[in-house]
Amino acid sequence: MGAKKDKMLIAWGITGAGDRIEETFSALESINQKFEEVEIRVYLSKAGEQVMRFYRMLDTLRSTFDRVYVEKNSNSPFLAGQIQTGKFEFLLIAPATANTVAKISLGIADTLLTNSALMALKAYIPVYIMPTDYRAGDVLTKLPNGKILRLRVREEDVEHVERLRKMDGISILETPEEIAEVFDKHIKKFRKSVAEGVHNQV
Repeated sequence: MGAKKDKMLIAWGITGAGDRIEETFSALESINQKFEEVEIRVYLSKAGEQVMRFYRMLDTLRSTFDRVYVEKNSNSPFLAGQIQTGKFEFLLIAPATANTVAKISLGIADTLLTNSALMALKAYIPVYIMPTDYRAGDVLTKLPNGKILRLRVREEDVEHVERLRKMDGISILETPEEIAEVFDKHIKKFRKSVAEGVHNQV
């Protein structure tokens, strides 16, 4: 048995989606400040890093969270292995592009975050995904300059989201506000296990 955990480690994956990235960041920043026993480690896909630069949020992200990593390939940094060995309480991918959602729904593990999500499912580690395209029709998203961009969500993209909803171990989030509910649920479980002395670090 390993040493007892004093932190609940969470992996937050950021893909190349700009839609609601500011709201998602605010939600995670608030959680990071609220719970002393929570440590959020941030994992950016290659496109995720580009988007954070585009929105001028990369420096703020790095100053807010102690550990921020950028994808080199599907196994570097070694997030998938750390998840599979139980180091993390859960994996959150928010926001998730249609590309990432489609790959996970089809079992394609060729990127850091899709590989990590599929390894998490094999290891019974919960995966929470907030897709950008979860309902067909037109959506409005804010660009870094404040302008509003109108986009179409295709039925084909929604079908991948619905496939994920049916997968054991995956929970779909539709709004950044739901992220706080996820943390509240897990922190209660974590505190109880720590009090009982049964939560161990791998």
